Amino acid sequence: MSESLDGKIAVITGAASGIGLAATRRLLDRGATVVMVDWNEAALAELAGKLGDRAIPQVTNLLDVDSCNAMIPEILAKVDHIDILYCNAGTYIGGELTETTPEAIDRMLNLNVNAVMKNVRAVVPHMTRRKTGDIVVTCSIAGHFPTWWEPVYSGSKWAITSFVQGMRRQMIPHGVRVMQVSPGPVVSALLADWPEENLRKARESGSLIDAEEVADALEYMLTRKRTVTIRDMLVLPTNFDRV
Repeated sequence: MSESLDGKIAVITGAASGIGLAATRRLLDRGATVVMVDWNEAALAELAGKLGDRAIPQVTNLLDVDSCNAMIPEILAKVDHIDILYCNAGTYIGGELTETTPEAIDRMLNLNVNAVMKNVRAVVPHMTRRKTGDIVVTCSIAGHFPTWWEPVYSGSKWAITSFVQGMRRQMIPHGVRVMQVSPGPVVSALLADWPEENLRKARESGSLIDAEEVADALEYMLTRKRTVTIRDMLVLPTNFDRV
């Protein structure tokens, strides 16, 4: 049974591009108000102007400790409650461990793991008081098996899978659902350095999915009746054979 998102208030991180923007558009189309969180102030202002009054910009740099800590309080000064927190912002490092730098590792873990944990920690008291809420995190299929070609990224997503599934159990008595969506390779800014021809061939061969497919999964998860939790949804390109 599908439930309505009309009138819900959602917070989406990394909302100015990729999966976050696709999710924003989908929830707006379904009647929700979306607080769009991103560090790119100019992009947020432009998008909010195009998307309408129910798209509320929130400039936050999740890699800045003070900015990250202020995110939920600043949002609650703009809206009176939060029904949905979608922790989507993240970054990617591929290749062998020795090919990256300690600084890049710190950046990835701070964004993919630490910021998620801090955002969830900040919203949990609010949702617990209201005895309802949905928390969704963008994980990855790399968080489900040892992806030897991207061990730093995979390690961050394994950590998040453990965190989400632990928090799901903690929040059951409080009426708060905690879920994750685990996409395969998605056409996004993370593939910005790919030649257009390579992207075209990968799409046509079924080796990539569009961000809208992840938004489809998110919508399905959020619209189940409250007695149902989709704990994790894996969304794979049909031609992806590494799992």
